[in-house]
Amino acid sequence: MRSLTKAEEQVMKVLWKMGNGLLMEIVDGMPAPQPHKNTVATILKTMVDKGFVRIENIGRIHRYHPVLTKEEYSKSALVNVAKGYFEGSFPDVISFLVDEKKLSVRELEMLLQQLKKNKK
Repeated sequence: MRSLTKAEEQVMKVLWKMGNGLLMEIVDGMPAPQPHKNTVATILKTMVDKGFVRIENIGRIHRYHPVLTKEEYSKSALVNVAKGYFEGSFPDVISFLVDEKKLSVRELEMLLQQLKKNKK
């Protein structure tokens, strides 16, 4: 799966939150400072071309819908990070997070408990 640019990610976050939207609804949902509607329209067109967004035509108006869920994209992005930077090793990803103090021992223990609980 292709990845989203930072600008595309911002637009997708709005779409995921809204479920779908018209151009001006998406612009209004963007964080300040809001980009110009033409900028958002161009980003949406690119995302349609990439297959991340589909268009529903309502007369002359377009309603935009995300093609994949936030969870689907997050999973793919995380797998790509693991493959690209950690030779596909998720234990190495976790080690990195612990070393960088982004994940505490307490949080790691909670994850371990969750894994044990899910295994039962």
